[in-house]
Amino acid sequence: MLRKTLDFMLYDWLDVESLAAAPRYAEHSRETFDSVLDACERVATERFEPFNRTVDVEEPRLDGDRVVQPRCAKEAADAFVETGLLAAAQDYELGGMQLPCAVEMAANAMFAKASIGLHGGNMLTVANANLLLAHGTATQREVFARSQFAGRWFGTMCLSEPQAGSGLSDITTRAIPDGNGHESDPLGPRYRLHGNKMWISNGDHELSENIVHLVLAKIPGPDGRLVPGVRGISLFIVPKLLVDPEGRLTGERNDVSVAGLNHKLGHRGVPNTLLNFGEGRRSVRGGPGAIGYRVGAAGEGLRCMFHMMNEARIVIGLNAAAIGYAGFEASLEYARTRRQGRRISGKDPGSPPVPIIEHADVRRMLLAQKAYCEGGLALALYCARLVDQSRVGSEADVREAKSLLELLTPIAKSWASEWCVEANSLAIQVLGGYGYTRDYPVELLWRDNRLNMIHEGTHGIQALDLLGRKVRMDGGAALDLLQHRIERTRSAAGVNPAFAELSTQLGRALALLRSSTEAAWSTQDAELATANATPYLQGFGHVVIAWLLLDIAIATVRHAQDDPFAHGKARMARYFFDYELPKVEAWFRVAAQLNRTCLDTREEWFAH
Repeated sequence: MLRKTLDFMLYDWLDVESLAAAPRYAEHSRETFDSVLDACERVATERFEPFNRTVDVEEPRLDGDRVVQPRCAKEAADAFVETGLLAAAQDYELGGMQLPCAVEMAANAMFAKASIGLHGGNMLTVANANLLLAHGTATQREVFARSQFAGRWFGTMCLSEPQAGSGLSDITTRAIPDGNGHESDPLGPRYRLHGNKMWISNGDHELSENIVHLVLAKIPGPDGRLVPGVRGISLFIVPKLLVDPEGRLTGERNDVSVAGLNHKLGHRGVPNTLLNFGEGRRSVRGGPGAIGYRVGAAGEGLRCMFHMMNEARIVIGLNAAAIGYAGFEASLEYARTRRQGRRISGKDPGSPPVPIIEHADVRRMLLAQKAYCEGGLALALYCARLVDQSRVGSEADVREAKSLLELLTPIAKSWASEWCVEANSLAIQVLGGYGYTRDYPVELLWRDNRLNMIHEGTHGIQALDLLGRKVRMDGGAALDLLQHRIERTRSAAGVNPAFAELSTQLGRALALLRSSTEAAWSTQDAELATANATPYLQGFGHVVIAWLLLDIAIATVRHAQDDPFAHGKARMARYFFDYELPKVEAWFRVAAQLNRTCLDTREEWFAH
């Protein structure tokens, strides 16, 4: 079912085939795109999905300083590498396929749906390598990025620390220049790192021959003190096993050790580690400290890392939608086969029970799941299509795509991660008591999806980014651009009697978005303006999803009038406009009124 929706979104809605007219994609066609998707669907179905419960039950464990995982984890990792998807969007010169980002994301959605516990580390590796392509030296790109695209090595991102969490300005990991000649190392300026990192996904494993850690740390000033705030943060490549400038393993292990594993609610197949850097457990090249190579200029670490974080945020939205979709499919199958109760219009006690999908409230829960998951999927693929536009479009196209992508990134991450876990909750509800047991996958899917609301920036962080910065950047140019695209969809819907009413509703919601944005900043008091940033983000996200679902519904007009697939897309949009879009008025109201309820609540008022 997911594959059919992906095909529709790629070809009927986003017109990915037209990208083949650009020189970068000239060797591609729908035939090559489909062959990649077919191969990935097969691997996801055969090597990932059957083992989703296995990696949930057989969690990673420590055996000395080794992280041990079930055999299926290694087999799945190898199978994924063989698809070539790690380098799918890269240049041919890098061993890539030069696939459009939208096709790459669609392929990854099938793996995330099959088992995020087996797939979680793959897209981290891609994002790590993409960062190095953008900010690394030629040698760093050749040694570290190329090895990850080839699947020889996997990658991580090491930001958080036990005492700092999301407050990166408070990190204390230190990076000390490694001798007088440290700047001339072929792999980049060489440092010795000392510190601790926490919540590191795929921080240690035996799925690849090496691990490339990207680590945020501070270089002490002349007085030996760390520069306060984010200005002092730099970025370093810290390999688990040391390598030479040709990318060969030297046989020496770096001073990076696993201090422990975090035992998680979900995502249990992905080892989540506490890592110690330079704790002195081993002497490396005759000195203390983990060896790291600086990426970019000193003090520019956070700017470089945001390249990886923003990519990861869109991926999280995609993963959330895919996991939600797995729950939707499971609950739909159950609703079609589970017989219970009778139609209210004809309650004959002697008649057989009906499938529960015959009950209106079950259909409500299924429609909600469909709208949430396909809405989140549409937003992630739309963002991927913007990436493609930025690669092959005109100068104006590139500028427009990058502006929209920056505005939509916090929504792509947060909206899907909030509402698709709600879809998983509804899947449990459809199954009733059975949904609360391990006999069915829906409880596992809910646990897996719940993490997406937290990692790579919580809702509160994304909301502050959206209302505090994104909607105001360049004098509100990105918001104006988004409004123009929404109005274009409204115009197309307005001339179709089936969608004219939805066009009007969307116009009212868009007006509320604009007025609440202006009202929130009417006093120019940043603390007051952003006090209700999270409900503002929720309202903004619902407007964006309503727009995309309406745009998708318009794209179904080309299908036969009696096509159930097209009817499903149109009814999904109708559900969202009838049941969900009215919620934005309450969310935008507290932002527009500069509501102080939360801001003025004192800590002591929470006393028991």
